[in-house]
Amino acid sequence: MDPLDLVGASLLTPRIHGDHRGAFLEWFRKDELDHPMEVAQANCSISARGTLRGVHFSDVPPGQAKYVTCVSGSILDVVVDVRTGSPTFGRSVAVELDDRNRRALHLAEGLGHAFFALSESATVIYLCSTPYAPRREHGVHPLDPALGIDWPAGIEPILSEKDAAAPTLAEAAEQGLLPSYADCLAHYGSPAGQQVRPGRV
Repeated sequence: MDPLDLVGASLLTPRIHGDHRGAFLEWFRKDELDHPMEVAQANCSISARGTLRGVHFSDVPPGQAKYVTCVSGSILDVVVDVRTGSPTFGRSVAVELDDRNRRALHLAEGLGHAFFALSESATVIYLCSTPYAPRREHGVHPLDPALGIDWPAGIEPILSEKDAAAPTLAEAAEQGLLPSYADCLAHYGSPAGQQVRPGRV
């Protein structure tokens, strides 16, 4: 697992073993995560080209950590730091996940998550640390200019009604919807005053 430039986000680039029969890889190993993640739910999302899902996050505690991969097609997967008080608040990291590189993204509780389907059809599967709980789930509008996410040009984004009606980052902060960085660090097992070094994009 390679840490990314937001604390709590990391990327797996697996070793793919191929021969005349096909290929084999380990796409999830709990013991290689940068902090423990229990698996309570597994989701499968199938999206047409241009579908934009997110930015989604949930209350911390308990929050919902995710482990995401694209098993068919390709997506631009984006992690957004929506944790108030974080030194990287409002920043995002984008990585391409597809059925060739077979990479997987791990994001900790309190981080926002979104993805954009690049292929004609994209199948995404992800593991979740807690079951879906509507009252604890929130969103930020993925096209909020303040986020500055560089979504693919030339493809009209397709949003759900819920995501299209989501507040901006500033509005979500004013409404008290965003998790705090201190609460997230405490949940991860890192004291609020402890320096946690991010990695790279």
